[in-house]
Amino acid sequence: MATHDQGFRAGETKGRAEEKTNQMMDTMGEKARETKDKTYETGRAARDKAQESKEQSGSYLSEKAQATKEKASDAAQAAREKAQSGKEATGGILEQTGEKVKSMAQGAADAVKSTFGMAQHDDDVDKQSDPTTVYRG
Repeated sequence: MATHDQGFRAGETKGRAEEKTNQMMDTMGEKARETKDKTYETGRAARDKAQESKEQSGSYLSEKAQATKEKASDAAQAAREKAQSGKEATGGILEQTGEKVKSMAQGAADAVKSTFGMAQHDDDVDKQSDPTTVYRG
């Protein structure tokens, strides 16, 4: 009987060991699934955070690009206005210079005419200079 009793106990021990092993395997499987799920959630959160950062940086860069374009446009407008102002000032100077040269040329022509006796009397000259006076030579 001792052998039968020992065999029974051995089978019972073996059954308990298998049951414990199965319980431990189930527990480890459950822990592995929990770890996998947690890793998946962490990865997804990291991906979402990266996407959000990418969108924010894209928006930031877009805003900076727009601000740069506006500054460049303002600078170009200021340059155009300055160039126009310079053009107008230069035109006025050239006009004044032209009038002075014309006046000097007329004075030189009068001096040459006077030198060669081709000048008319002062009264006649004044009448010719005045466009409203009818000259009756």
